[in-house]
Amino acid sequence: MIRIAILTTGGTIEKRYDETTGHLRNVGSVLQKILEHLRLPDAEVRHVPVMSKDSLDLTDADRQIILSAVRFALQAADAVLIIHGTDTLAVTGELLQRELSDLNKPVIFTGSMRPFEFRDTDAHQNITEALIACRLCPPGVYVVMHNQVLKFPGVVKDRDAMTFRRA
Repeated sequence: MIRIAILTTGGTIEKRYDETTGHLRNVGSVLQKILEHLRLPDAEVRHVPVMSKDSLDLTDADRQIILSAVRFALQAADAVLIIHGTDTLAVTGELLQRELSDLNKPVIFTGSMRPFEFRDTDAHQNITEALIACRLCPPGVYVVMHNQVLKFPGVVKDRDAMTFRRA
């Protein structure tokens, strides 16, 4: 049995369309809707809502909150999965990689380039890949998306390719 803590922070993956304003907004987590469609035998998944923000709006104080939440989650989990906006995911990943120098479990970041509610979303694929990475990756901080596992440090968002790559 693997114990996975999934921390949600917002980002595009969790954006919802607001019909009254015509805008996409972070208004809570969609994680449960995603997990309902997955088979997760031999996995105990605990959802930890940390915040619900576009990653462009994250502050240094927000990143410290995420770091504290990861440290706390690592006490009872075999792996931590962080749902994060892609625009500043690399900034938070670099911080965690620096601050969690004694890490003995995997910490996995994922997100999506398109909201979960969109027909052409990459959310299901990325969550599924990240959950597998929680089982298979050695200790360290990673981003897992689009059939890639990239270990920090040195990961950047490739805006042209709409994915991540090594710097």
